[in-house]
Amino acid sequence: MGKTLAEKILARCAGKESVSAGEIIQGRVDIAMLDDTLGPWYVDPGLKKLGADIWDRSKTVLICDHYTPSGSAAQANVVKFNREWSKEYNIEHYFEECGPCHQILAENCFDLPGTLLVGVDSHTVTAGAFGCFGTGIDSTEMVGVLATGEIWLRVPESIKIQWEGKLGSRVMGKDVFLRTIRDVSHSGATYMAMEFCGSAIRDLGIDDRMCISNMSVEAGAKAGLMAADEKVEAYLREHGNTKPYYVFESDPDAVYHSVLNYKAEELVPQVACPHAVDNVHDVTEMAGTRIDRAYIGSCTGGRLTDLIAAAEILRGKKLTRDCKLAVSPSSKKVWEQAAKMGILNELSEAGATILAPTCGACVGYHSGLLADGENCASTTNRNFRGRMGSREAGVYLVSAATAAASALTGRLTDPREI
Repeated sequence: MGKTLAEKILARCAGKESVSAGEIIQGRVDIAMLDDTLGPWYVDPGLKKLGADIWDRSKTVLICDHYTPSGSAAQANVVKFNREWSKEYNIEHYFEECGPCHQILAENCFDLPGTLLVGVDSHTVTAGAFGCFGTGIDSTEMVGVLATGEIWLRVPESIKIQWEGKLGSRVMGKDVFLRTIRDVSHSGATYMAMEFCGSAIRDLGIDDRMCISNMSVEAGAKAGLMAADEKVEAYLREHGNTKPYYVFESDPDAVYHSVLNYKAEELVPQVACPHAVDNVHDVTEMAGTRIDRAYIGSCTGGRLTDLIAAAEILRGKKLTRDCKLAVSPSSKKVWEQAAKMGILNELSEAGATILAPTCGACVGYHSGLLADGENCASTTNRNFRGRMGSREAGVYLVSAATAAASALTGRLTDPREI
């Protein structure tokens, strides 16, 4: 019987020839990632209670991204604790104010094909874009991982999601996922691996692939996987990877929980309406909905591809006073690339406010919260009530192209019309 991508990766991590969906394995962790909100502040007491040290400092990554730049003294104190903790435990890979953790992991080649990466953030599934089994765990479970380098996992069933054909102009990876979750629902892939494949997926660049894998957890998935290919290998070379990795792909006769098929050329820009990620409609159905703010950023929508798409729409144009646009590049490196290319200037000249790379606005911690009654077109991954500020605000999840077009008109707008 053939094996899925998830089964092949987890078999390697378990040191077995093969594993099957439903099987409990003890897997060797390749990378453990902690962030500032759910990392050391909660992990440290458990380690000290056990009298345990960290099993491998070279495989431990600590990234301060949610509370940076700090929006309050309380946030600053947590970041300070993280900084001091990294010194106490001599953490080899420490990042502060560099951007959302999932982008930083990718840029520093921690998301390696065929490996197991666990992190104290649900969007650790982003690593699946590289053929890496990335998944989120809680802080208590992370104590065990840091102490032993191992974790128990149930091998998930997989849903095969096949996108064939070619996406149309200004249709992005975000639209691919939103159309998918429209069918799968917010819980339809609970503890499963969503495996994305097909010619349309292979045509996508790494930025769009990361967006799709990132949001798989919004359907409840344990992982959002794509087979590593020449684009992944080129990305790793360009970013200086020197570590070994393992390229797997699903067997033709692999057994799936279910299979979904889509035609890319039929896809139009999508929008997830308040207050559920699976409340998805074609943007043409929602066109004209008032938008007070737009946000391009987060670990889902602030990559270079997103910024280029937004600049293409806003180039030479001016936003009105009725809608504000904030842009947060997904990392310091992306910020610098976009600045050198003149993209940040173009966005700023159109009226956008350029922010530091941060998770702050996405989770409603700082860097621009929504007021009562405001509607926001956002490239983030969640639109729960109160997610980006007031519980009386409305968050509409869209691609960077749709966010830019909507910021320009002050209403939800099909970016193909600009």
